[in-house]
Amino acid sequence: MSAPDTLDTPTATARPGPFDWYRNINQQERRTFWSCKIGYGLDGMDTQMLSFVVPTLIAMWGITTGEAGLIHTSTLIASAIGGWVAGILSDRIGRVRTLQLTVLWFAFFTFLCGFAQNYEQLLISRTLMGFGFGGEWTAGAVLMGEVIRAKDRGKAVGMVQSGWALGWGLTAILYALLFSVLPPEDAWRALFILGIVPAIFVIFVRRLVKDPEIYREAKARQAPSNPAKFYEIFAPGMLFTTFRASVLTTGALGGYYAITSWLPTFLKNERGLSVLGTGGYLAMVIVGSYVGYVISAYLTDILGRKKNFILFAVGSFTIVLLYTQLPVSNGVMLWLGFPLGFFASGIFSGMGAFLTELFPTRIRGSGQGFCYNIGRALAALFPLLIGLLSQTVPLSVGIGAFAAVSYGVVILAALSLPETRGKQLEAE
Repeated sequence: MSAPDTLDTPTATARPGPFDWYRNINQQERRTFWSCKIGYGLDGMDTQMLSFVVPTLIAMWGITTGEAGLIHTSTLIASAIGGWVAGILSDRIGRVRTLQLTVLWFAFFTFLCGFAQNYEQLLISRTLMGFGFGGEWTAGAVLMGEVIRAKDRGKAVGMVQSGWALGWGLTAILYALLFSVLPPEDAWRALFILGIVPAIFVIFVRRLVKDPEIYREAKARQAPSNPAKFYEIFAPGMLFTTFRASVLTTGALGGYYAITSWLPTFLKNERGLSVLGTGGYLAMVIVGSYVGYVISAYLTDILGRKKNFILFAVGSFTIVLLYTQLPVSNGVMLWLGFPLGFFASGIFSGMGAFLTELFPTRIRGSGQGFCYNIGRALAALFPLLIGLLSQTVPLSVGIGAFAAVSYGVVILAALSLPETRGKQLEAE
């Protein structure tokens, strides 16, 4: 009997769409995607709270810009340590369990910041919070990078990281709302107290998300007497990769911290904007950030990891100088906020996928955690140095100078690293 006619009839090929990669993933992969995206959003929400309340604390407690910069820097240094530890833990106890622990940690200590009675108490609480938010980035990036297939890894991980901009935007909304209905001395506390909300998210992660299959395979093959060791990322075959990847992250994070840590203070003190005006400028930056994350997520799979880093570094370098140095009108400054956020944040979309592809499964968490967070530790010095420098020169000069050097470093590091687009991950 002949085959049915329908088998011989050519069918129309549907035109590929930008979200086909999402439609083609299974239920567990979707759960992982949303858990990581929401986790990044909550991380961004809690982390960005400090930059909004610094002007209030300067006015209320009489702290200097140098002291405010120290809070930023100590938080970032703690987050670097937390990221290293989380990377090691994710190789030892699993990606998902580490994600849960880090979210609970940063939520609790953000909440505690709301009860600080003086500068020293806030410094301690905020520093401890940093351990958690640094660890969450590492656990989430490794988890998502291992779940998604190679050809879509850049898009998926980049879309997950766009959650940071959503969290930043949520903080801006909460800030505007709370400071409009409460006196400043109560509003900043209420903002931090709301930071406990991410703890609820852990219930979702615990019930619905599993460790990636490739990690479970690698763990099953690993002899109990020979667990993954952190120092393997410094072995002769890995040391140069670890070094170059660390330089790349230092540049990207240094430029980002130079901008975001001091942007609200810069707009208020040097541009003379009101709270409403500052909110408008920041809204433009935040929207640009989200769009930058999304566009970069696709470009990192289309252009490749290296070209995408260079493109966004050049864009960031150009826009930061325009934004901070040119004596433009308020209207022009408003519109420049969009490309500023677009390039400064978009550069990170390819970071998670790239670091995932540079290291073998056995030490992927350790390698990714170290490289990203040594970069964070070195870049953490920038807010402090800019704060100290601003006591003698305009804040805009400090922001512009540090950002320019940072993005130059990104370009040099990207040129030296191998291209990993489309790399298949193996359990070894």
